[in-house]
Amino acid sequence: MKHSLVCALRGAGLALALTSLDALAQAPLQATQVPGYYRLAVGDYEVTALFDGYNDLSPKLLEGLSQSQIRALLARRSIETPGVQTAFNAFLVNTGQQLILVDTGAGQCIGATAGMLSANMQAAGYRPEQVDAILLTHLHLDHVCGLVDDKQQPLFANATVYAAKAEADYWLDPQAMAKAPAGAREFFKIAQDSTAPYVAAGRFKTFAGGQSPLPGVDAALEPGHTPGSTTYRFTSQRQSILFMGDLVHNLAVQFEHPEVSIRFDVDNKRAIKSRAKVFNEAATAKTWVAAAHLPFPGMGHISAVGGHFQWVPVEYGPYQRAAKVPMIE
Repeated sequence: MKHSLVCALRGAGLALALTSLDALAQAPLQATQVPGYYRLAVGDYEVTALFDGYNDLSPKLLEGLSQSQIRALLARRSIETPGVQTAFNAFLVNTGQQLILVDTGAGQCIGATAGMLSANMQAAGYRPEQVDAILLTHLHLDHVCGLVDDKQQPLFANATVYAAKAEADYWLDPQAMAKAPAGAREFFKIAQDSTAPYVAAGRFKTFAGGQSPLPGVDAALEPGHTPGSTTYRFTSQRQSILFMGDLVHNLAVQFEHPEVSIRFDVDNKRAIKSRAKVFNEAATAKTWVAAAHLPFPGMGHISAVGGHFQWVPVEYGPYQRAAKVPMIE
């Protein structure tokens, strides 16, 4: 009798366990991702990387190595797809005095895979109207389209937009647009339309090479990708972060081979020279670096190994301003 009761109870327990497993198996897929933001403390500044979306770029756009060599480098990172996913990253710097946005992403210009900047900014605890200044590394569509909505209305109601004079003189000049190849004129128009509301409101300003657009920000012209491509360096408490825009597009190829250019470069020789210069300086100074098209959050360090470079991405961890905890030995 006792044996039968034990067997019955075990059977009931097994049935209950199987029922519970069935219930767990029936839980619906969530099909959502966490909000696209990541915070990093740089001295007293708070830097928030914001994910605007992505696009797939063909490896055929890369020039300087054979396609078989490029495919071999991609394969080392298990990239076998026809296109390479390329992120659109923007960066928000809270200095305690100002809220400064570096680039604005592709906005409505790419399609369903982009235009997430505002939502991710709000998920990160900020609102577009809180932004005081916007620094554009250059005026390609995946950096300026996020300035406006699909009706060409400004998204940043209180922000002043800054760009290098050499960059604005090129993209915003109707005569330069008229001289451009027919297939490229659309990109001039996008730059002009995206900046137009800010120009009309007197909130679009330019600066010459060697000038600083804002107190505490060091700007340097690094031409090649575009005529006025610009890097921005923020420094606080002896810590720095360099926003380098489009000096690099492909993680798998251009660190090991910085001599590889991309077809979007206006002057590929100058772009290669600018990339090598900035990579060397960042590796020597061991400064934080942020890039528009590296895998999100696009922040980390560059290290020099022989004649090549390596990207060392930031590691996820709790947000903290204090020094790292002591190493356990």
